[in-house]
Amino acid sequence: MVQIPSLTTARLTLRPMIYDDWEPYSAMMLSDRARHMGGPFTKPAAWGIFCADHAQWDLFGCGALMIEDRETGDLLGQVGINSGPLFPEQELGWLVFAGAEGRGYAYEAASALRDWARRERRLSTLVSYVSPENKRSRSLAERLGAVLDDQAERQDPTDLVFRHVL
Repeated sequence: MVQIPSLTTARLTLRPMIYDDWEPYSAMMLSDRARHMGGPFTKPAAWGIFCADHAQWDLFGCGALMIEDRETGDLLGQVGINSGPLFPEQELGWLVFAGAEGRGYAYEAASALRDWARRERRLSTLVSYVSPENKRSRSLAERLGAVLDDQAERQDPTDLVFRHVL
C-alpha cells in the first residue's frame, strides 16, 4: 500500500480523505458548481468519484487530498492528481467549495501538490483538463505556469488541456 502524503503550506493542510469529507464533497458534486466537471452528478455517481479519488492512491500512487484551513480546520475543497483509464495523462485537478473561491486556496494547494509530484514521483509533466467556460480554472492553470496544449489527448473533446512542465 502507498503511504498517502499530508502536505502543509503557509495556510493549508492537504490531507488524505476521510468519510467525514463525504457530505461537503457530495453537496458540491450534486450542485451546479460541478457543471464544469460533467455534473451535477447523482448521489451514486458522486460516491463513485469520491471512492475513485481515494482508490487511485493504492492503484496508481496518486489521488486526491482534501484542502483544510490550517488555522480553523475548515474544509475548503480538494486537489488531486488523477490517473487511470479515464485520464489520458496524469491530471492536476482542483475544486473549492462554495465560499472558498477567490482567496488563492486552489493555487496554493495545486502548487504544493504539483511540487510534490515533481519531487516525490519524479514526474516531468502533468495536464489540467479545463472546461472552456470555466474562466476561473483557466486563469488558475495559467497562473500555475501551464500552457495550452492543443495536441494533447483528452477524454472530453471540448476540454482545453493545459500542460504543466515540471
